[in-house]
Amino acid sequence: MILIAGPCVIESRDNLFRVAEQLMSYHKDQSIDFYFKSSFDKANRTSIDSFRGPGMDEGLKLLDEVRTQFGYKLLTDIHDYTQAKPVGEVVDVLQIPAFLCRQTDLLVAAAQTKCVVNIKKGQFLNPADMRYSVKKVLDTRGVKEEGYEAAKKAGVWLTERGSTFGYGNLVVDARSFVIMREFAPVVFDATHSVQMPGTEGGKSGGKREYVRPLSRAAAAVGVDGFFFETHFNPCEALCDGPNMLDLDDLGLAIKDIKAIQDSLKA
Repeated sequence: MILIAGPCVIESRDNLFRVAEQLMSYHKDQSIDFYFKSSFDKANRTSIDSFRGPGMDEGLKLLDEVRTQFGYKLLTDIHDYTQAKPVGEVVDVLQIPAFLCRQTDLLVAAAQTKCVVNIKKGQFLNPADMRYSVKKVLDTRGVKEEGYEAAKKAGVWLTERGSTFGYGNLVVDARSFVIMREFAPVVFDATHSVQMPGTEGGKSGGKREYVRPLSRAAAAVGVDGFFFETHFNPCEALCDGPNMLDLDDLGLAIKDIKAIQDSLKA
């Protein structure tokens, strides 16, 4: 299975490497296709005072150091079409943020790189409409076919991260896994799906206690991979702490998922 894990944002070199070092077991696991994730810039924070990260130039240097030291494949997000080319020269997967999943220029620029393009489903969007975002990438890459196999071969993923439910809350509709897998491989972003947007006075809250149950549900329905943001101390994290898992709980979540996958194969 695909596993995407790492801290939400690059807080410092020391913190980045501290988390990276503790994820090595997943990289070595032959049953896992592991990608290390961290953001160099969180451009869609609630407040202008929120921590955003070191920026693209410094962030890419640090991510490249992670690759060199640990041998990890890398995933990070971009927010502007001008970032696609330089970021794509460093990472393996370009992630399109959920709020930007319909931005044509951004999708086309990402598709013009050699990277896998991981498109997060907008919290506001019907999962069936993600076929059009996938098609923008496929068309740019000259792929005439559509569907799961065409997208997998062309390097396009979709990620479910919950849907807006009233104010300050997200819910996960398990039907979206089935619907979106008609168009592309699907990753479940378990930690962002328990986010509670804007509920902590200019920043988002979260309910990390639901990460493992929702992950088990996604594994039972069937997805291609999982996305967990993780930290050695989520309570002190500078971004998305309330919905991140600590590294021990990440291990328990992976154990849950594997048990369910094994039972389905039996």
